[in-house]
Amino acid sequence: MEKKALRQAFAEKLEQLAEKRKDLYAVTSDARGSMGLGRFFDKFPEQSVETGIAEMNSVGIASGLASCGNKVFCCGPASFLSARSLEQIKVDVAYNQSNVAVVGVSGGISYGALGYTHQSLHDIAVMRAFPGLDVIIPSDAAQMACLTERLADSSLPAYVRIGRNPVKMIYGENASFEIGQSVVLREGKDVLVIACGEMVSEAMEACEALHSSGVSAALLDMHTVKPLDTAKIACYAKTASLVVTVEEHNVYGGLGAAVSEFLSQNCPVRMKILGLPDEVPVPGSTEEVFRYYGLDGEGIAKTIMSCLSV
Repeated sequence: MEKKALRQAFAEKLEQLAEKRKDLYAVTSDARGSMGLGRFFDKFPEQSVETGIAEMNSVGIASGLASCGNKVFCCGPASFLSARSLEQIKVDVAYNQSNVAVVGVSGGISYGALGYTHQSLHDIAVMRAFPGLDVIIPSDAAQMACLTERLADSSLPAYVRIGRNPVKMIYGENASFEIGQSVVLREGKDVLVIACGEMVSEAMEACEALHSSGVSAALLDMHTVKPLDTAKIACYAKTASLVVTVEEHNVYGGLGAAVSEFLSQNCPVRMKILGLPDEVPVPGSTEEVFRYYGLDGEGIAKTIMSCLSV
């Protein structure tokens, strides 16, 4: 299966948009290489700002540019934007409703052996607690390209988290997506699986394995964690005996929490939240860490089968 990095798709789409829009800016904090924005900076120097290792400044500058009528994509490592720059995102972006999309690259455990200091397993939890801030986690490059265009046309602030490495292509190049509307990747009635980001492709493998074992599993790609697509969740949860969420995030406060908060108050159903446990994760490549914690396709299917057997 073809693979492509989401950061590459983002950079390519941003270049296309900037050709026609002089009000579109990219601000990075020593991250033009990490984001793949080297060509963008070369082609559009008047629409590019590099702050160096100063993530707090980058968000402030992005908000200032937005206040002058511009659309700004503020880019940097997710682990730093969601920690060092938290007050600026809360106040300058969310509170002021600035026309800024904060794009965190190398999210989750993407940095591998660099370990906990470079991991962002808390970002969904804290970002979705800020009023007026959309939280988006695309699952593949095609989705990232489309959502970048949607964000460019939106005046609402958003936090977008993407990984670092090439990931499997799930959708075709011309696939279309809308912020706040999940995608039904598979129909099923026994189990509802809800995943986001890189976990979607792993969840797809798990659903195939479940099908081979006689279990009918529906799968939702919940690329927007906030606003949550509660309509589809309610629709599919009503017929399922188990709802399982899968995310590259701490089990507290992320996608699983968002889904359970809705279901517990509107459509109570048995749930299992899959993610990174509340501990400092073991270091290693993305594949190694996923496998260790049972977050690869095989591990997800095994956990679901175990839950169904109880």
